[in-house]
This record gives sequence, structure tokens and C-alpha cells, in this order.
Amino acid sequence: LARIRPKLEYDRLFADSLKGRNVILGYYFTNGNVSGALPPPALPAGTFAGRDVPIIEHDGYGGNLPELQENAAGAGHINPIMDEDGVLRRIPMLEEYQGQYYESLSLAVARAALGQTEIKPEFVHGYGALDWLDLRTPKKLYKIPMDVNTDGYGGHVISTMIPFRGPPGSFPYISVTDVLHDRIPPDALKGKIVLVGTSAPGLQDLRSTPVSPVYPGVEAHANMVAGILSGTIKQQPAYLGVVEALVLLVFGGSLSVLMPLLSPVRITLAAAAALLLLLILDLWFWGGANLDLPAARSFMLVAVLFVMNMSYGYFVESRAKNKITSLFGQYVPTELVDEMSQRPEEVSMESESREMTILFSDVRGFTTIAEGMDPRELSQFMNAFLTAFTRVIHGHRGTIDKYMGDCIMAFWGAPLRSGTHARDAVLAGLEMFRVLRSLQQEFRARGWPEIRMGVGINTGRVNVGNMGSEVRVAYTVMGDAVNLASRLESITKEYRIDFIVGESTRAAVPEILYRELDLVRVKGKDEPVSIYEPIGLESEVEKDRLDEIKLFHQTLKLYRKQEWDQVDVNLLNLQRMSPKTRLYQIYMDRVAFFRNNPPGPEWDGVFVWKIK
Repeated sequence: LARIRPKLEYDRLFADSLKGRNVILGYYFTNGNVSGALPPPALPAGTFAGRDVPIIEHDGYGGNLPELQENAAGAGHINPIMDEDGVLRRIPMLEEYQGQYYESLSLAVARAALGQTEIKPEFVHGYGALDWLDLRTPKKLYKIPMDVNTDGYGGHVISTMIPFRGPPGSFPYISVTDVLHDRIPPDALKGKIVLVGTSAPGLQDLRSTPVSPVYPGVEAHANMVAGILSGTIKQQPAYLGVVEALVLLVFGGSLSVLMPLLSPVRITLAAAAALLLLLILDLWFWGGANLDLPAARSFMLVAVLFVMNMSYGYFVESRAKNKITSLFGQYVPTELVDEMSQRPEEVSMESESREMTILFSDVRGFTTIAEGMDPRELSQFMNAFLTAFTRVIHGHRGTIDKYMGDCIMAFWGAPLRSGTHARDAVLAGLEMFRVLRSLQQEFRARGWPEIRMGVGINTGRVNVGNMGSEVRVAYTVMGDAVNLASRLESITKEYRIDFIVGESTRAAVPEILYRELDLVRVKGKDEPVSIYEPIGLESEVEKDRLDEIKLFHQTLKLYRKQEWDQVDVNLLNLQRMSPKTRLYQIYMDRVAFFRNNPPGPEWDGVFVWKIK
């Protein structure tokens, strides 16, 4: 033990590896807890004495192990600032702790890359708000803009706008595993600034940003470091308000005089030209002067003037909208009717073939429930759950095809085409069950029986349009994909699973976590299909559930290889993990049957359902 003890002191080994290297560690500030060690402050206490500089103040932190911090070249905090809409746009370059000021990770990395330059605050005309942080090297002066903005909680804080290059992956990513196993040539990292971070959802460092709703936090710091070194950070100085007022005055006055003299077509062209000029002006400020000129009010002014001068056109469009509403109002939500009126060329009642997604839902044991209620109460009962589920479907841009007693048939992808029809349908199905859980409380309070529901969804090419007879027609869908969706809803009862989707739907919505249930051949189809249970967004699923699903998928592979002993062991473990899941008992019964009636070496693992 004495001989190998030094090799087991991993913290010391790591600390030794930091010595003499330009390594900057990350840490975070918090309130109430103190752990680890802080680096030396970037600016001493009293730096901003007598000045109103709104810097975030903390009374706690989560620092690195003292041994690591002592051997590193420096450290910077990783605290973000989230705007009121939950989007990350800014990073505080400085944060205060016990009167001293500590730099951000991006600022610390940039200073290390420049040779540990000193930070010099710069104030407008020598007084007032903090305008810049200067980093001076023998050859160049680097200026970091500082703006005062809201902190997401109604207060104000001084921070710096992140100069995003683009979506995730705008900077090269290299796997740490590849580096540790010498699969990356040394020249690939030589002379580079390397940020070590995470991008896996489970590690909780994904942020919503203006360029992507799912963005690795480490790349936000990379953008800031690059912006500091390239001088491309945008700024919002106070005088931009005067510039914006001048823009509003010039464009607003010109259009107010010009538009009343023009025809509707020329009004449209004038508004488009004004918007284009505003966009060019805004892009020039953004790219040429690194200034973030607010553009929303200017665009809104042009839009308001355009609407005021196009009232006649509004009435013309309203007639077209009324016509579309009379055709489709009974099928689709109001929001889709509005879109259809704006794109009437895409709307047709004629039958055509499209790739679409179809949903069937059905209340379990409804006949028994109905027999125990009087007609008036039954009507109220049905209206309650059908209205709630219809709102969910409409909320996800779905079209109601028909109500069949307690069953709902809906589809996505028509009348308007949609590139997200499968995703919208699956999310609608998941939300229907969340709504159902809320309905159960209401039903109990009114003395009504609780209900269970089965949902089946499938994606495929179908015929959609007006179909029927000379007496009555309806806008509906037909095809094998529709029939399979109906079969999937039916077999939810057999698997004791509430929600089943087909293989094509699962392939179209990969961001959802699924549990594969079986490989089946349903009535009316010769080809077997894989069926799946949607669980939810993978980032929102608990680890125990993930482990359970992973084990069941392994069990399915063993089941199809006819390794019955190991399948039984896994199923017993799965039952202990989730005693209420009847699916595992179904497979145990199958295994017991196959032990006495071996399916043969050519068995493909397909289970044949005879029910509709």
C-alpha cells in the first residue's frame, strides 16, 4: 500500500498536472453555502467606490479543491444571467463577493491567452456608468463592452452580450475520450484555447439561447472568449435611444405622408421597402459598428402604418377567411383557419395522397360506465372529456376527423401540410394523458367514475379529402396507415399499455424516449410492425425509468433469441422495479407457453394479433 499510495492520490496527481500549465478552472457563486477555494480577485475592494455600478453580489460560492486551485493558473465563475423569457443572452464579466470582484470564466480564459493582462475599468468621460473593461497588451488594446440590463427578476445588472457565432457546433467539438486514448493528433490542440465541458442532456448544462433552444453552456463561454479576442462583442450604449428616436421620426413621417397617396399594391411595396431599409440599417449597426440597435419599435411602426392604410384589404381578406371557415371550421382549430386564409392556394377539398399522422383514442369500458348513468348525466360526462381532449388536439394543430361515441379520430398534416405532424401528434397524445389525470379529480368530485383511455398513433401515406356519397360527404382520411392506427389503439388493452405508436411514427420523432413493446402482425396486414410506447422527452425521464426501459430492451433481444432462462430472470427483476406494469407478466406467460411449445429455430419473434 505504501508503494502504490502515491498513484492513488488522484487529487494530488491532478493538481501536479496543472502546475506550469495555462489552465483556468471554473467555479460558481451562490448564496448561503461556501465550499472549496476562490482564486485571487480580478479587481480589489473599492474599485467602484462612489459609483453606481450594478454588479451582482453573492455571499457564497462553490469553488475548486484548494489543492487544485493553488496549482492552476487562475479561475473564473460560470454564473449566467437568464433573461425574463428564460433565454441566455448575457454573461456578467464581474461578480462581487465580500467587496472584491471576481471575473467570469470567459474573461479569465481570454486574459490567460493574452498573457494575464490587467483589467482596467473605463467610464464614460471619466464618470457615470461603467462603459468598458480594457485589457491592454504591448501590441493591442482589447475592449469589452459593459451594458446595464435587467437580470430576469426585475432588477438591473451590468453584463456583456454573448456574440453567438451560430447554432451548436459552431466551434469544433473533440471527445475527451478520444483525447485520453490518443486518438487526436497533438497538432489538433496545439496553440488552441480548449474549453472542457459537457453537452449531454443529463448533465444539466444545456441552455436556451437566441440561436438554439438546446445549447451547451460551455459553447456560450467559447463564444464570449472568441468575442473578446476578436473584438466582435455587441454593445447597447445609452445614446442608442436617441438614434432609435431619429429612425422612428424619419421613417414614420415619410410613410405617413406617402402611404395615403398610394394604391394597396404600392402601399405593400412601400412597407416592404421600408422594412428592408430598416433591416439593412440594423445589420450595418450590428456588423459594422458592433452596436445592438433596437429594431422592434421601428418594425412595429411600419406594420401599424401599413395596417391603417390597408383596411379595405382587410375586409377583402376577411371574406376569403369566412369562406375557408365555412369549409373547415368544424375540423380544425381557429389558429389553422387563420393560416389557411393566408395561404388559400394550399387548401383543397379534393382527395390527394399525403404523408400524415393519425390518432385514435378510446375510453376503456365505456359501455359499462354508460349503463350506470342517466342520459343527461352521461351527456355531461362525455362532453367533459371530449371537450378537454379536443382542446389538446387543437392546441397541437391537429384536425378532428370524427367522434365515434367515446372514441376520437384525429389527424395531422392536412388541410395544411406540416413537416412536424408526427411530433405534434405524439406530444398531443402525451398531453391527453396529463389532462386525463386532471379530469380524474374533477370526476371524483362530481361522483363520476374514473376513466382509462387507450391511444394509438401511426404515420404513413394516406388519402385525404372530401369523401362520401351524393347525399353526404366529409373531409376525412383513408388508407392502411389509418387502419394500423386503429389496430394499435385496440391492442393497447392487450398489453395493458395506454399509449402505442407505430414504427414510422417513432422514427419521425426521435427526440421522444420510447419503450419497444413487441414485433406484431395485426389483423389485415401481412408485414410485421414494431410497436412502441412513448414515455416522454428523454431529458425529463427519471434515471430509474431509463434503467427499467434499457433492461426491457435487452430482455426483448434475449426473448427473440429464445434464451428463456435469462428472459425469466430479467422479467422478475423488471417486475420488482415496476410491480404495476402488466406487460412483464404477459411476456412471462409467453415464455411459459414457448417452453412447452418451442417456436422453432426459424421463429422471427413476431406475435400475431387476430383482434381488430
